[in-house]
Amino acid sequence: MSETQKTQSTQNHSLLVLNTAPELEEDLIDYLLGFEQIEGFTSYQVHGHGEHHNLNVAEQVTGRRRRSQYEIFLPNSAIPMVLEGLSSAVGKDIVYWEQTVRNFGRIS
Repeated sequence: MSETQKTQSTQNHSLLVLNTAPELEEDLIDYLLGFEQIEGFTSYQVHGHGEHHNLNVAEQVTGRRRRSQYEIFLPNSAIPMVLEGLSSAVGKDIVYWEQTVRNFGRIS
């Protein structure tokens, strides 16, 4: 048996990427874990660049702003539900985008 197994068809799935202010981390993680359609997700610290009018003075000097980013592989049908409650359950400083996934599997 092959060690590479395609575990899900990606035809109806996308990668939802959320880019947030770091202070929203705990509320966002709790929110995401509440969806049965989300089997898991990846999070990491990033830096945002641009939109200088939204940066504080220290961020303007360094040219970057600390952000947290989350990558969630989920069914396309679940994306509107996830996005719909973000503002009220988590906060407003959230940028998002969806990416097409061509393949998904696990190497075991």
